[in-house]
Amino acid sequence: MESVVTVIQTVFSMWYLLPIVCLILIIKTPWFKGKLGEFFVNQSIKWMLDGNRYYLLKNVTLPTADGTTQIDHIILSTHGVFVIETKNMKGWIFGGQHQRLWTQKIYRYSKKFQNPLHQNYKHIKTLEALLGLTEKQLHSVIVFVGDSTFKTHMPENVTHGSGLISFIKSKTETVLTESQVFDIAETIESGRLEDSFRTNRAHIEHIKSIVASKE
Repeated sequence: MESVVTVIQTVFSMWYLLPIVCLILIIKTPWFKGKLGEFFVNQSIKWMLDGNRYYLLKNVTLPTADGTTQIDHIILSTHGVFVIETKNMKGWIFGGQHQRLWTQKIYRYSKKFQNPLHQNYKHIKTLEALLGLTEKQLHSVIVFVGDSTFKTHMPENVTHGSGLISFIKSKTETVLTESQVFDIAETIESGRLEDSFRTNRAHIEHIKSIVASKE
């Protein structure tokens, strides 16, 4: 009995460690890693792109015929609509443009994940239908943040960190008027779902149902 009391006293005396433990657990979640990656991309865009020429929309959830699709970042400019998918990953990344699954390797650990180009294709098609744009006016971009290395050749629109900015600035042809950019921003803002816990939860449930059906 005395030993039980001692254990209880010890636990209560270490209550101050609870917030630290909770914080560590949160930091390790895919949700936090995703949000951290999005934050780095947000800051890069704000610091390195002219806000008068490039208009940023973040965390856009749009309704689709079969549910919803969630886009990390959309950048609007007269040089096109840049649709950005962010991956916060470390280790070696293996994958081909047309492969359904890519691979992340960290020493002996290996994990398969959906080809982000395919993932972003749905985003592109959703915006194409919503906005009435052509493929020439939409640019798919995949940006990896974190300590990762590509171990296979990647197309120019799959990049690391600041490579995102270089890719965006490389598109210099004018494919939209300033008036069109304004109209596109209004259409997306009016068509997007509210950025809320309920919207995010509904989207996650939709993704889970898709994964379950494929399995």
